[in-house]
Amino acid sequence: MEESKLIVIAIGGNSLIEDSKHVTVKSQYEAARKTASHIVRLVRSGHRVVIAHGNGPQVGFILLRAEFAKSILHSVPLDSCVADTQGAIGYQLQMALYNEFAKEGLSPQVVTVVTQVEVDPRDPSFLKPTKPIGSFMSKEDADNHRLNDGWDVVEDAGRGYRRVVASPKPISIVELGTVKTLVDHNVIVIAAGGGGIPVVRHPDGTLEGLEAVIDKDLAAALMAKELKADLFVISTAVEKVCLNYGKPSQKELDTIGLKECQTYVDEGHFAPGSMLPKILAMMDFVKTTGHVGLITNPENIWAALYEGKGTKIVP
Repeated sequence: MEESKLIVIAIGGNSLIEDSKHVTVKSQYEAARKTASHIVRLVRSGHRVVIAHGNGPQVGFILLRAEFAKSILHSVPLDSCVADTQGAIGYQLQMALYNEFAKEGLSPQVVTVVTQVEVDPRDPSFLKPTKPIGSFMSKEDADNHRLNDGWDVVEDAGRGYRRVVASPKPISIVELGTVKTLVDHNVIVIAAGGGGIPVVRHPDGTLEGLEAVIDKDLAAALMAKELKADLFVISTAVEKVCLNYGKPSQKELDTIGLKECQTYVDEGHFAPGSMLPKILAMMDFVKTTGHVGLITNPENIWAALYEGKGTKIVP
């Protein structure tokens, strides 16, 4: 890691909301600041950085506010929710990075790019939406949304009803050229937040937003591949990827080859709603580029590069 590298970092929800008791905007900024301090160490070491982030809880807050205000205000389309959170979270990360750089006497430029991500309208996820969003509802509210708003709603293990939407695979980053230009001019870029705003491209070349959610790690992996990044880092809640997570037989993994990684996936070691999408996104990046990927928690982002922390996925 002596030479300058282009690093794409996908930061997860714990980088923005540390726990259920710290969800206010002020608390989210403090969480962003802590993550920013670790990213600053990478930039100080000479690396260029592009940051992607999650937005699940924040979108949930917007939808809940809209639900409470439905008698006096229009509903907010899901693509607009993603755009809103890209701006708000980008602002927090920009300020956090600016302030952390100021402590070091540095002043690099940081910018957020509101990013559209193209998906295939024929993606099979549109035929059977499964991604839960928003809060729980009563059966009455669920039936009302299903009838009047066209929502897909499912009952969730006796806890109530939730809206589900499609989660299509990303196929291209619309603003990729803008991101490349900024990176080439040594600007730190925050892009593809929340997996990007899902859009489809019509035959005439125009774009249209969709009520869908793109997996943040898959979108970040696509961006890392298209930017020809030297390294892809996924920041999550644990320092290392584990087998038998949470059990007495738990085993931390230091380095995993692609073949070994696929075996663990096939054996069902990684939870579908948690580590599995991160592993699949990382495998895609490593297989396509031949470069190394890292999975670790925010406080070990720098140490994963220089001190052997985290889990490396290698070709």
